[in-house]
Amino acid sequence: MRTPIVAAACAALALAMTATGCSGSTGAAADGATCDGKIDGKSTITSFYHGGGDEKKTFLSLVKQFNAGQDQVTVKVQSVPEGTYNDSVQAAAASGKLPEVLDFDGPNLYNYAWNGNLIPLEECLSVKTQDDLLPSIVEQGTYDEKLYGVGAFDSGLVLYAYKSALKEVGARVPTGIDDAWSAEEFTDILGKLKKKGYDRPLDLHMWYGRQGEWFSYGFAPIIQSGGGDLIDRDKYQSAKGVLDSDKSVKAMTTFQSWFTDKYVDTEAQDDTPFLKKKSPIAWNGMWAYKNGYKKAAGDDLAVLPLPDFGTGSKNGMGSWQFGITRTAKDPDAAAAFLEFLLKKQNLMTTYETVGAPPATKTALAETEIYAADGPMNLITDGLNQAPNVAVPRPQTPAYPAITQAFAQAVDDISQGKDVKKALQAAVGKIDQDIQDNAGYAAQE
Repeated sequence: MRTPIVAAACAALALAMTATGCSGSTGAAADGATCDGKIDGKSTITSFYHGGGDEKKTFLSLVKQFNAGQDQVTVKVQSVPEGTYNDSVQAAAASGKLPEVLDFDGPNLYNYAWNGNLIPLEECLSVKTQDDLLPSIVEQGTYDEKLYGVGAFDSGLVLYAYKSALKEVGARVPTGIDDAWSAEEFTDILGKLKKKGYDRPLDLHMWYGRQGEWFSYGFAPIIQSGGGDLIDRDKYQSAKGVLDSDKSVKAMTTFQSWFTDKYVDTEAQDDTPFLKKKSPIAWNGMWAYKNGYKKAAGDDLAVLPLPDFGTGSKNGMGSWQFGITRTAKDPDAAAAFLEFLLKKQNLMTTYETVGAPPATKTALAETEIYAADGPMNLITDGLNQAPNVAVPRPQTPAYPAITQAFAQAVDDISQGKDVKKALQAAVGKIDQDIQDNAGYAAQE
């Protein structure tokens, strides 16, 4: 979820992210290549892949299984560093060398589809597979009423806390989404923890980075909970009066106060502050539960909803997805690979590595931590209440500009700059991008 977003020039029209004056297409260019239900002979296809570590190893092992399990399609993986991922995609698009299968952080799909670089998947994936997808997966993967992307898992945010630390300051433990701490209550708890000797009681994972998706994914729920949003979702034509509204300013002023009062560990470079209980509260994704937090805290671990800034606790959703590019010579070959990745046993393999809720109802039912009585059922509850709790990122081709502008605002606010001015600056960048792209109207 931490894709760097960089502005593209019109020379890279095929995948222009925030390019001035470039027009997109959701018409013939997007629909030129399609699936016909059969693979034409033997095919070798390429797939970009962004991940690293155990996630990458798991993906590569699935690719190996796919290649060994049949003799029609061979998948070759081209690893692309996450830090320069969009640069690489843009360069490939500009030179006509896009892979057959492209992976991308979910919200970037809308710009890719608008520019005609992905093909719809309704004719490529089986009805059975599509019917089994989680509603949130379908919502994230849909643009202009067509499904362009599918992921292997979804996501969500929680507060992780040490019960013992909360007990030290007499803090209550919320029992569910509707029982979340108010922003004021949360801030008060942080103050009490600091007085108890926890010098930086909150880890917001600022080290995930401004240039990636974390600042938008992690902190947009703050303004959404406060009653604002990243853009007016009625027509997706302006962020004015929404992102810079009084409600958004109030929510982000509270966010800034955590830095001003020195509650946030801004020097962390990894999860050590929470794992060593130096920061007894961590604002992090569901991936952290299986990737160290449960092991470190054991039964002392509490999994809690994000604070309520006025309109109820909100949450993030969505993750990396796969799509088939318009340059695929045999889209059915690429579709066969996607079908394989979405098989229950393969989703469960990914789940065991990543710790995220699997993308299908069938696979999700097999997990322990996301079940109704599981320790991470808050994530499932939020996804089931989308978009009222788990809020999808704006489904507009302008999203790359939105996330870049908001990330800069978050960075500025965290460093003490005027909240209102920071949000107004973000609005200016977003609205200018929309204007430069003629409102992102579809071009036939």
